[in-house]
Amino acid sequence: MREYEGTIDGTGRRFAIVVSRFNRAVTGGLLDGALEGLRAHGVAEDAIDVLHVPGAFEITIAANEAARTGRYAAVVCLGAVVRGETPHFEFIAREVSRGVSEAACRHGIPMAFGVLTTDTMEQALARAGEGHGNKGFEAAATALEMVGLLRELAAP
Repeated sequence: MREYEGTIDGTGRRFAIVVSRFNRAVTGGLLDGALEGLRAHGVAEDAIDVLHVPGAFEITIAANEAARTGRYAAVVCLGAVVRGETPHFEFIAREVSRGVSEAACRHGIPMAFGVLTTDTMEQALARAGEGHGNKGFEAAATALEMVGLLRELAAP
């Protein structure tokens, strides 16, 4: 039996981060975490491109287009959708997750899903704060590990 597990090493790799401006108090913290995660694992500052989009819904097209360029080893998707009093939350959360998944499969590159879907702003802020538990950092680590796994699978 052979087992595969990706290493978390971004040395020599280029990454895109797509981040929503909507709920910036949250997404700014997610972006800080993702940048910290990539840098901590060997990704050079000039090998990170940050694509700012208006809201979570627009993450999918930007992530798809970033992947289409062939420039990136992975795309980290960051946003925050907070439940409100209308069904808007369900529509956006479902479409963003579906769109990111489809783009990853279409282009064959990892897309880490760091889009928070929370009931309250307090829950979102707690997941975007400094230190342990920052979901932006975790999304960056996921992207790095998946790049390593796919590289290992492609090796003869």
